[in-house]
Amino acid sequence: MSALLIRQRIKLYSELIRFEKPIGTYLLLWPTLWALAIAAEGSPDRWILLVFVAGVFLMRSAGCAINDYADREIDLHIARTRDRPLTSGKIEPKEALLVFALFSLLSFALVLTLNRFTILLSVVGVLLAASYPFMKRFHYLPQVHLGAAFGWAIPMAFAAQTGTLPKQAWLLFVANIIWAVAYDTMYSMADREDDLRVGVKSSAILFGEYDRAVVGLLQFLFILTLLLIGRDLGFSSFYYYALFVASLFLIYEQIMINKREPGKCFEAFLHNHWVGAIVFAGIMGHYYSV
Repeated sequence: MSALLIRQRIKLYSELIRFEKPIGTYLLLWPTLWALAIAAEGSPDRWILLVFVAGVFLMRSAGCAINDYADREIDLHIARTRDRPLTSGKIEPKEALLVFALFSLLSFALVLTLNRFTILLSVVGVLLAASYPFMKRFHYLPQVHLGAAFGWAIPMAFAAQTGTLPKQAWLLFVANIIWAVAYDTMYSMADREDDLRVGVKSSAILFGEYDRAVVGLLQFLFILTLLLIGRDLGFSSFYYYALFVASLFLIYEQIMINKREPGKCFEAFLHNHWVGAIVFAGIMGHYYSV
């Protein structure tokens, strides 16, 4: 195989794992960092931190590959996804499965350097990542499954750092699911017409004309759950200032989706990267201000 063909294949595989579109990595990374920071009181073990950051990239890449495999027939009919390398025929389905397996195994190899509790929890994480893409065929809330898949690093982080799963780990996990349903509903609002046409299910279709109101309620519950976590842990005012700023960002997202314009809904979804970053800044700010 010539150097040119090799470069072309690498480019196609990078498109398959969305290397040039890191928003999914960010939305998986921030909750992971929240958990590691809280579990280690601001100073996580360096090796554990490295394993989880690398694992975020690897599992997000694996998730993209299995997602495109599951949706290869659906993506062909969606304007935003019809040019993806798998659905356009530039990559074979078996190649996507191999990419999923390779990245999952690399991630699992990293987890094997951690404690047994974390290794056992990682099996659940792989099952969530592998099954999520198929959920839109069975029910109207695949976003809940996405939130669980994206948030499973939270209990894993606590297990790796402390060997325990305290109440705050599960509250943070619930907060992430609520947040994921909110931001992924905005994502699905951008694809609603195409989804209706091809017959797949989403929260945007389920909520219908109440979509913006439900997203707003979920955003409120997300912040409320984070407030409860802060109260339980005795967090300082720095954390609450950060949550106030994050709330302003969420309000701005409501303005963005006000007219339900697909482009603006997708932009609002992307905007959640900053919300995750602000919450992380608030957590770290607490630990370094006391």
